[in-house]
Amino acid sequence: MTDLWLLRHGQTDWNLTGRWQGQAPHAPGLNDMGRAQTLGLQNQLKDINFSAIYSSDLLRARQTAELIAESLGLIVTLEPRLREINLGVWEGMLSSDVEVQYPQELAERARDPFHTRAPRGESPSDMAERVVAAVNDIAKEHADESVIIISHGVSLAIIICHAQGFPLDEVYEHVPENAKPYRVEWK
Repeated sequence: MTDLWLLRHGQTDWNLTGRWQGQAPHAPGLNDMGRAQTLGLQNQLKDINFSAIYSSDLLRARQTAELIAESLGLIVTLEPRLREINLGVWEGMLSSDVEVQYPQELAERARDPFHTRAPRGESPSDMAERVVAAVNDIAKEHADESVIIISHGVSLAIIICHAQGFPLDEVYEHVPENAKPYRVEWK
């Protein structure tokens, strides 16, 4: 068993404005609040003996991981399989614009959240395979240890559902808040 401490990256300006980030290469890094949230985590995590920190390679997660790693004296291992869901054409769009321009796709997503993908994107079902494989590899490398994983809302929700035995159709109900630790055991 591996003790996983899951952290969603700190806040970005796109989180604040309701812009869909996904894997957009032009998505912003942490804003001032995101950096403050992350620095606030340092005290919560300092007394735990972590063996490693793994992070998505996307900027907002990487920045969060680097701030945490520095305070714990660890080196961040980047793991691209921990990336957020690919939201295709929705990446960079405001939620309100997605609602207006893609009502049928959003209705299908509400009906079948685990299998529906954004146009030219991936579904949680698609990404679950890569995310679970990454966590299995991390757990194998760090059996009986405590590890931090810094990633994104849907990626972490898949890990939470898998670890806690929640139905994956509920993935969007388990998206953690920015910069709030969530602990699970991975077997």
